[in-house]
Amino acid sequence: MSTDTPQETFISHLIELRERLVKAVVAVLVATFALMAWPGMKELYSLVAAPMMHALPNGATMIATDVTGTFFIPLKVTLMAGFLISLPVVLYQMWAFVAPGLYAHEKKMALPIIVSSTLLFFAGMAFAYFVVFPSIFKTFVSFTPVGVQMATDIDKYWSFALTMFIAFGITFETPVVLAVLTRAGIVTVRQLAEFRGYFIVAAFVIAAVVTPPDVLSQLFLAVPLVVLYEVGILVSRFITPRTRADADSE
Repeated sequence: MSTDTPQETFISHLIELRERLVKAVVAVLVATFALMAWPGMKELYSLVAAPMMHALPNGATMIATDVTGTFFIPLKVTLMAGFLISLPVVLYQMWAFVAPGLYAHEKKMALPIIVSSTLLFFAGMAFAYFVVFPSIFKTFVSFTPVGVQMATDIDKYWSFALTMFIAFGITFETPVVLAVLTRAGIVTVRQLAEFRGYFIVAAFVIAAVVTPPDVLSQLFLAVPLVVLYEVGILVSRFITPRTRADADSE
């Protein structure tokens, strides 16, 4: 029988948390330095900026109004890419830390949720990059008045791109959120179906707040959000809600 006091147990958890965090940070740094070596920070930023560069008129370029922008913006892009590449390691460290305190049914549910949510987040970012960016940038450029040369600052472009990546990544998590709520018994499939009309309105409100003030960008976010809500309802039909009796038996 363990003789550890609550204080000793708490300290041991803090030590383990520190070790997990160090491993996660090291994984991110290793991936980042590897990307700096190849393909390089400038190449990564060029890849992120490609949708905008393709939409700009011939001869137009981006600008850097900040003296340090030409270094720190590509560095931020590289850090973000390094974090995404090392995300499996980061998630594993999170899983290894919390797994000992989970029940058997929670362990069975946690791993599929982590994997599916990660893949869906990547899918949302890919949708933003390959579908949304080319369309909205061409639309923005087409509205440029005569005599005005569009020259986007690289800092503002990265802020916009990062916001859109996060917005679409979170949007694509909708099926996972609905599945978890259904499994936990918080909502039922019938309640989700009845809430459909309100969710459609909420989706367009969210899109209006998150995206730029143009109809096209709002549709690109609101429509996938509504579709993913329907997917979440469909997935939830195959999930058995967890009851109080299940919790007591386990």
